Amino acid sequence: QVQLVESGGGLVQPGGSLRLSCAASGSGFTINHMGWYRQAPGKQRELVAVVTSVGNTNYADSVKGRFTISRDNAKNTAYLQMSSLKPEDTAVYYCNAGVVVGPGRFDDYWGQGTQVTVSS
Repeated sequence: QVQLVESGGGLVQPGGSLRLSCAASGSGFTINHMGWYRQAPGKQRELVAVVTSVGNTNYADSVKGRFTISRDNAKNTAYLQMSSLKPEDTAVYYCNAGVVVGPGRFDDYWGQGTQVTVSS
C-alpha cells in the first residue's frame, strides 16, 4: 500500500507563489508518474501537471509558464512550484501517483488534498 501526503497549501495574494510537496511512503513500490490535479468548487477535477520517472513533464494550458512540476525519485517526492498565482487557481490540489503493478500497468493513488486559496 502506498500513501501520499501533501503539504504546502495555504492562502496567498494574487501574483504570489506557493510550493506544494507530495511524499509517497510504503514499501516495495515503484512509481512511474506523479502528478497534481485540482478541483475548484462546482467544477470537475482537472490535471494541472504531471512528471514521469525520467523527468518528462506535461502541463495544463492554464498553468504553463507559471507552474513547474519536479520530483526527487530518491525521496519519492513530487513538487509543484506555483508562481504568478491567480484567483482562478483557487482549488483543492490533489497529488496523484501511478504505481507500477506490471508491464505498462499502473495503480492510481491519491493524496488527501491541500487547499490553495488565491485572494487579496
